[in-house]
Amino acid sequence: MTSRKQTSPARLPTPNTMDPFSESAWMDVVRSMDEVYNELLQHEVDLEQKNTELEESQQFIYSILTSMSDLLVVCDRNMVIEEVNHSLIAFTGRTEQELKGMKLGSLFSDESGCTAAKRVIAGLTTEPANDVELQFRTRDGGATPVALNFTPRLSGAGKLLGVVITGRPLGELRRAYHKLREAHEELKRTQQQLLQSEKMASLGKLVAGVAHELNNPISFVLGNVHAMQRYTPRLQRYLDAVHQGAPQDSLDKLRTELRIDHLLNDLEPLLAGAMEGAERSRHIVDGLKRFSAADRDENVEFNLIEIIERSVHWVTRAAPVSFKVTMDVPEKMPVFGSPGQMQQVITNLVQNASDATAGQPQPELLIAAHVTDEWVCVAFRDNGSGISEQAMGKIFDPFYTTKPVGKGTGLGLSISYGIVERHGGELTAGNLSHGGAEFKLCLPVPNGARAGKKLSSTPHDMPSSGAGTTG
Repeated sequence: MTSRKQTSPARLPTPNTMDPFSESAWMDVVRSMDEVYNELLQHEVDLEQKNTELEESQQFIYSILTSMSDLLVVCDRNMVIEEVNHSLIAFTGRTEQELKGMKLGSLFSDESGCTAAKRVIAGLTTEPANDVELQFRTRDGGATPVALNFTPRLSGAGKLLGVVITGRPLGELRRAYHKLREAHEELKRTQQQLLQSEKMASLGKLVAGVAHELNNPISFVLGNVHAMQRYTPRLQRYLDAVHQGAPQDSLDKLRTELRIDHLLNDLEPLLAGAMEGAERSRHIVDGLKRFSAADRDENVEFNLIEIIERSVHWVTRAAPVSFKVTMDVPEKMPVFGSPGQMQQVITNLVQNASDATAGQPQPELLIAAHVTDEWVCVAFRDNGSGISEQAMGKIFDPFYTTKPVGKGTGLGLSISYGIVERHGGELTAGNLSHGGAEFKLCLPVPNGARAGKKLSSTPHDMPSSGAGTTG
């Protein structure tokens, strides 16, 4: 038997005998693999984060499309529908699958709508086309006008990719405009009612003074008419004797007995007095009518001093006897606008001064005027407690009042401010250094600056006292 010499397998070098270069290379490979693995993990995390953001963006866009009440159509440049929203689906009565891939022209009720849409899209550059009215086919087969806005979809290079079309049925717009118009009219009516309510509230405070003012001329007229009524039988008796042909001596005796000459001399002043009293009554009633009448867009030139004097006269007649008003004003201050509205403003300012000074031992109000080439300004200065810091910022706000409940509406100064502003003027409030409040009313003179222009020359050094009229 032939013996074979067995060869032992080659023995691998032990780690202790590994080539140092090979070990270093192996470590580099392991390190590189770790880096690649870490990068893969980071890319996976980034990818998941971007997927999450993409899903959120898609959900956000979907929620917007779902909640839009306007119709939305997204088309490519060949007018093939790519995207729609729920409002369009409900409007047309078609499903989303039916709409996507259809031609845009299938949404219109006739061929003219399709032609017009093609013409608009062909003319799009970078600017949208707005308020294009076209007829859309509704779910019941009818047609309704829709106001459409065409916005181009552009690539990064500025190339037209398609168009985004949004629209709203004009029936809804017209209903919305109708409701808005009704709301506006209702607001105007409410504003007019508030204006009239404040007028009547102010007029109510003046009733006592106005009644006293009317009582004098009416009493004068009644007294004179009563005297003439007593003269009537005597005149009738004398005239009857004349017509019956009584002898001259009898007529002379009767004339002396009845004091006909005295009666005739007395008739002229009696009639003149009655006419004067009636005229004064008419003037007072006319002023009341202008004050309480509905707000009209009156634009006439008038003397502001007459308005101030009438307002002061009315307020002081109804105010406590101790309330003293001193006027240091010129004889004439021409302004342009509504005398009735301006009387409401001044009446309110004088009445407020009367209320503000009620607790003073000697309540006073000074009305001083200053005139420039462009403006007439009137300052109303009282000796009350002044305006608090808290009230200063709200004093012209509607329904704000410092008076007790039931004593004020809180509309007087707010309405006055609006009236003055509409006349192109300015109404301001402040406190005097020595105590009390000051309201300053400035209006443009008829040939001076007009509404909308800021006051260029308002007086700051008005006289603080002077000989004037006391109401």
